[in-house]
Amino acid sequence: MARHMTAWQPAVAALGLALGMVWPAHAGLFDDEEARKAILDLRQKVEANRQASEVTSQKLAEEVKRASDENVMLRRSLLDLQNQIETLRSELAASRGQQEQAARALSELQQRQKDLVTGVDERLRRFEPVKVTVDGQEFSVEPNEKRDFEAALATFRKGEFAPAQAAFADFVKRHPQSGYVPSALFWLGNAQYATRDYTGAIGNFRALLVRAPDHVRAPEAVLSIANCQIELKDTRAARKTLDDLVKAYPQSEAAVAAKDRLTRLR
Repeated sequence: MARHMTAWQPAVAALGLALGMVWPAHAGLFDDEEARKAILDLRQKVEANRQASEVTSQKLAEEVKRASDENVMLRRSLLDLQNQIETLRSELAASRGQQEQAARALSELQQRQKDLVTGVDERLRRFEPVKVTVDGQEFSVEPNEKRDFEAALATFRKGEFAPAQAAFADFVKRHPQSGYVPSALFWLGNAQYATRDYTGAIGNFRALLVRAPDHVRAPEAVLSIANCQIELKDTRAARKTLDDLVKAYPQSEAAVAAKDRLTRLR
């Protein structure tokens, strides 16, 4: 109420001052009725101004309040939006992390699958026949045949003749149809010769000749039979074997050696 009074009190004071100054000078011009009417009109104007001022002040206050409320709501909306943005960022980061983890897991599974396939292929290759060339002969063998033959030959080349003899004998027994057999019989006979089992050696050299008379080792096998016969003091049999060698394989190096042996046996 005090605020409202300050809005129109100056106007009333001004009116009183004006009347005080004007009324004495013009008292003769206006009668009492006109004076009261002028005062009433002035009061009405002042009251109208006061009411208009109050309405304006009220409207201004309402506008300020509404603007303040809207500002608060706007700030809340901005805060909500910021929270939503942060939530989305967190979800996006988590999603990226999950995608990276999934990608790593997929890569690991693919590598494991590749390793598994490679391992299976390697195991299968262990059982697949392989082509080999031994003593000029090309043929297919099982992986275990190749392994056993090479192991026996490696033992012979180390000078371990007794173990080599056992290894070759076992090979021939376990792989009787192998393409390695002629060569295995040859090296078995040589291992027996080295251990002075001349009779056994002769038997295996002859088995080679029966199985593969055209084998590259055949001339050497015949010469080795003659050597065993010489060691057994069977000179007559040795001469016959050497003669047969020269006739059967005249172009071989073994035939040249046989001719030299014949000259010394006579």
